[in-house]
Amino acid sequence: MDSEARLLASVGAELGEGPVWSARDKALWFVDIKAPCVYRYDPVSHALDRFDAPSHVGWILPAQDGLWVAGLAKGLHRFDPRDGSFTLMNGIEADLPDNRLNDAAVDPAGRIWFGSMDNKEVHPTGHIYQWHRGAVSMTAVPAVVITNGPAISPDGRTAYLVDTLGLSIAAHPIGLDGTIGAGRPFLKFDASKGYPDGAICDAGGGVWVGFYGGWAARRFSPDGTMTDEVRFPVSNVTKIALGGDDGRTAFATTARQGLSAERLASQPLAGDIFTFRTDIGGIPVMPVSLDL
Repeated sequence: MDSEARLLASVGAELGEGPVWSARDKALWFVDIKAPCVYRYDPVSHALDRFDAPSHVGWILPAQDGLWVAGLAKGLHRFDPRDGSFTLMNGIEADLPDNRLNDAAVDPAGRIWFGSMDNKEVHPTGHIYQWHRGAVSMTAVPAVVITNGPAISPDGRTAYLVDTLGLSIAAHPIGLDGTIGAGRPFLKFDASKGYPDGAICDAGGGVWVGFYGGWAARRFSPDGTMTDEVRFPVSNVTKIALGGDDGRTAFATTARQGLSAERLASQPLAGDIFTFRTDIGGIPVMPVSLDL
């Protein structure tokens, strides 16, 4: 297990987010929300492909037909990297002009769990949604300013939902029918350690969290105990993905957003992609089920 992350690729993202390891093309996909664009990085050839998006893009997930589903500011889109096109599937929150989609995960049943947020980071208008078989439904999870995650447990029965400005993570049960239950407190943080950002689960049920302003990614066991901490040479660590040949290579996105010129000068690698090795592998990403 590495205790420090090392530079993998120079990107300079304003708000790097949503990393996902694609086993089918052995590449890392991620987004720069504010650019806005989607990236594909090949860790063998080091090729970095960029696809411009029509609006803020919070995440991208593989679909079972070989294409992708992307969360743009106001809706779920099909993304086709062959021509760079984004095609609207479902519109979201047309009545909340200051909101945008932020983070997402797919569960073992192929359902997408995703959240929205106030792009001005002021009002508690961020909701948690589920997409399944072409339909979007809002969950009963209480709204917050910035939603992150969810991290989905290996068995698909628990969703760990991050309230970034609330400095907390709650664990919500997921029923066999896909309904989400009331949450229980899982973790509470101190702002001096950074703000909890993107989260994922590994194959051991641990929860990896990137910390914005925290210079680190940290792993927590299912009982909430911190088991690992990996330090970074940049402050804004947004999210990690686990992949590679054995599932134990971590890929981390970072951000330049909010850093002054002075702080950027002291963090020249802010916004780049980093990597480290873990003791426990990741959960292969289940392609989104498109069966309607």
